[in-house]
Amino acid sequence: MQQDAMGIEAERIKARVLWYSFMGAMTQQEIAERLGITRLRVNRIIGQARQDGSVAIDIRVPLASCIELEQRLIKRYELKEATVVPSMADYQQTRRVVGETAGFALDRLLEDGRSIGVGWGTTLSIAIRGLRPRRLQKSWVVALMGGLTRGSGTNTFEVSTELSRALSASCYYLAAPIYCPDEQSRDSLLSHYGLSEVIRLASEVDVALVSCGDLSKRSNLVMTPIVESHLPELHEAGAVGDILGTFIDADGRPVNHPLNRRVLALTPAGLGGIKDAILTAAGTHKHAITRAILQGRFINRLIVDEETALLLL
Repeated sequence: MQQDAMGIEAERIKARVLWYSFMGAMTQQEIAERLGITRLRVNRIIGQARQDGSVAIDIRVPLASCIELEQRLIKRYELKEATVVPSMADYQQTRRVVGETAGFALDRLLEDGRSIGVGWGTTLSIAIRGLRPRRLQKSWVVALMGGLTRGSGTNTFEVSTELSRALSASCYYLAAPIYCPDEQSRDSLLSHYGLSEVIRLASEVDVALVSCGDLSKRSNLVMTPIVESHLPELHEAGAVGDILGTFIDADGRPVNHPLNRRVLALTPAGLGGIKDAILTAAGTHKHAITRAILQGRFINRLIVDEETALLLL
């Protein structure tokens, strides 16, 4: 599976090189700097393409259509970067490829001294498992949201721990449930120095990796008793899904609902202030919440599958 993602990443880079060279009229040096690869590699890709017929009047690379979608997403939603991967016949496979591709994207942004914030979910867990282990002792990891009371392998505490271990970096947790019993208890928890300090650190990270959830039963958050019991009210309030536990409407605005006033997490607006904020979204059922997050300008890097990208456009 890891080899599949590496193959897709190599093909994606190849398609980008050819797109930028033959369609974007960029120099080899400009392409190398944009993609973070050597000029020699760019030269080899272009030379091979000329020999094997990958380039004619149009670019005959399987992922060329994905590259075009990426450029359209960047322009439409004012993104720093968009990565579109092929949609698989099976949703689990689509999620795997999106997750592994997110791992490659995160890997390129990591360096010692940079801080990383992370959400939760299966896609993020897959992304982190694919990272190259290294020692970033000057870096630190912070959970961007509270967690669940039971482990699942994709819980906030587990995902942030897995990431910190992969990087040999220190880790900070929002050691509380994602939703407090009421607004008063949330305010009380945030008056605690330790938790307020973690929220501050979360708002100041250099890189954030998050996922999102719709309001269907495919969402792990929706399947928790506290959210499931409020589903009719969330629909009535206009929610299309959540980002870091905050439910938003189709325009990217937090809905007026008690859960949003009881959530213990970095706010969507706080996420929007992070230099490199990556959103992963796998599956067409997430297109409405993904569009809402893009409308709200809460993230600036997107990793999505092709069918979902088409719906976003």
